[in-house]
Amino acid sequence: MTDAPPSFELLPGAGRSPVLLHVPHSAREIPRDVRAGIVLDDAELARELDHITDAHTAEIAALAARLAGVTPWRFVNRLSRLVVDPERFSDEREEMRAVGMGAVYTRTTHGAPLRSEGVDAGPLVERYFLPYARAMTEAVGDRLAATGRAVIIDVHSYPSRRLPYELHGQGPRPAVCLGTDSFHTPAALLDAARAVFGETELDTPFRGTYVPLEFYGTRPEVSALMVEIRRDTYMTEPGGPAGPGLERLATALAGLVDAVSR
Repeated sequence: MTDAPPSFELLPGAGRSPVLLHVPHSAREIPRDVRAGIVLDDAELARELDHITDAHTAEIAALAARLAGVTPWRFVNRLSRLVVDPERFSDEREEMRAVGMGAVYTRTTHGAPLRSEGVDAGPLVERYFLPYARAMTEAVGDRLAATGRAVIIDVHSYPSRRLPYELHGQGPRPAVCLGTDSFHTPAALLDAARAVFGETELDTPFRGTYVPLEFYGTRPEVSALMVEIRRDTYMTEPGGPAGPGLERLATALAGLVDAVSR
């Protein structure tokens, strides 16, 4: 663990590309001062990172970017979601607060304490969450200004077996779950995703997709889709190495990028 790893990175694509591959949960890095506030010992923390990290999704996005005919932009979180989860609401709107997993987690995937009771989330929100949100808003705004539209493809993975923290994990667990939003996920984007990924289901076991609040519900030019890849299709669970499925999925993701870049 490093003292001050970069919090996030915007990797440029083609100027004419409207696509932003968003990779929020692929990293395991935790700054030392943040680690000090986590009550797990090192072995417990390593196990939790195995379960909670969307391992190799940054690699999938990077390979997809190389394979795509029009190179997409990539916005990659370089810190673990155990620092802050940039895709949560930072207030009472967040339903995952019910299991201790708001913007700053206080519980693990299995319900054990992660941070001390009554921890003040404010400093972590100020230091990491808000700058991330501002930078994502700017990245989407830049695509709008450059191309007249923005397409956010949210790249995630999820375990083949339900973990205790999942609020909606009782449904099917397809090879690829497509998370949608009624305003920001047009039919053409869904159709393109279904065509390249094959076995998919909508909004099960995870639902919704990420759109910066500045555009949410008001800018139809911003479209978005969450791609949740079941981990056993490309890696050894939990937290193990990637396998040959990674290249297949990256090729499919590149196909989606090309389909929506036209």
